Amino acid sequence: SILTDEGYTVEDVQSGEEAVNVAQEFDPDLILMDQNMPGIDGIETISRIRSLRARQVIIMLTAFGSVPQAVEAMKKGAYDYIAKPFDNDELLIAVNRALEYAGLNRELSMLKTQLNDKFSFENIIGNSAVMRRLYEQMRLVCDTDATVLLQGESGTGKELVARAIHYNSLRKSGPFIAVNCGAVPVNLIESEFFGHEKGAFTDAKERRTGKFEQADGGTILLDEIYELPMDAQVKLLRTLEDKSITRLGGKGSINVDTRIIAATNKRLDEAVSEGSFRNDLYFRLNIFTMELPPLRERKEDLPLLIEHFISKHNKSLGLRVDSISSEAMDIVSGYQWPGNIRDLENAIQSAMILAKNGTIETGHLPLRMRGFPDLSTQGDITGNGLEEYMKSFVSKVEKEIIRKKLRQNNNNRTLTAEALKISRKTLFNKMKLYGIEAEGNGDER
Repeated sequence: SILTDEGYTVEDVQSGEEAVNVAQEFDPDLILMDQNMPGIDGIETISRIRSLRARQVIIMLTAFGSVPQAVEAMKKGAYDYIAKPFDNDELLIAVNRALEYAGLNRELSMLKTQLNDKFSFENIIGNSAVMRRLYEQMRLVCDTDATVLLQGESGTGKELVARAIHYNSLRKSGPFIAVNCGAVPVNLIESEFFGHEKGAFTDAKERRTGKFEQADGGTILLDEIYELPMDAQVKLLRTLEDKSITRLGGKGSINVDTRIIAATNKRLDEAVSEGSFRNDLYFRLNIFTMELPPLRERKEDLPLLIEHFISKHNKSLGLRVDSISSEAMDIVSGYQWPGNIRDLENAIQSAMILAKNGTIETGHLPLRMRGFPDLSTQGDITGNGLEEYMKSFVSKVEKEIIRKKLRQNNNNRTLTAEALKISRKTLFNKMKLYGIEAEGNGDER
């Protein structure tokens, strides 16, 4: 009656056996249960409910002299207990607190599900042969605790692959910690990786746990690992060998159960040959190596990737872009993508902002993709004189315009010259100057 008056929907049962059945059918958020009931007691009822469904929060009602039994009930999975006799306010406070806890648990469960979905293999876009091989490697290594070395150019998705491996492994409930080795100041690397004790150095005002300790039970991604200085490589090697760390200023070692995934955009075997990376550390990391292909080697995945980025940024930017023209797609396919997936996403996002009619056209693509120099990356443009620079820039623009018009007119030089409002002779001379060859023999039409 108290709970119904507060607006809760209540189902009342008379025994532990009945409670187990109703818990499955009614699926309550909260179960209030007496310790002593006809048939099975509260402890056994909790055990049976927990074996069937773990989400309900359970509060045990028990006589004042039976507190040890209530403690045992909590060990079996009860959230709290209330000693009888109790007043109404005490009951309502306990119920509200328990339901708040249940709500947080549901939210956490939902977030974990979303996280696992986000980093599933299906969210790594691509159906090319090289990507299918990559998926197979990921599936194989997920079922192990092996150290993984990811090698690939910048922008190929190394961190995304690392997260997918973690969230599809037995460690998925543990933490995933990513560290960019090149972004940590040299004098702070040891503290960042292994932590420090209070007073270990001037600014160490309190104890701090390092990344390896934070990743205990989970996975740590050491991104751009080749940038680690030699002394840090020695300490990392010791951690890999001993499965333990020592905080800076600490006296004892601390065992850590942390899986290592290392990533680099530079081949570590080449770094070893150059003397910038330790040979013994390389062999410790090179247990299961995966090569992430650059975008130029998987261009058959471009339509899928572009469709994904259009959908993604329609939501994030509030746009209504639905397609890319065939001409723009030809330019995208012909580009070499030095920045790989990240480069493609930035280009598509920029083009979408300009595509007011809902379709990405060639004019919406960045200048660099269309053969024009990017003024923002030219540095000191007056180094060789402004006039000389402008001549070079105009020549590149002129060359691209001629090539574009030739394509539009099926390489017919007569129609192209008319479109450009120049003579055929001028067009021929400029084509010769820029090394442009028109296919076919449509000039006579």
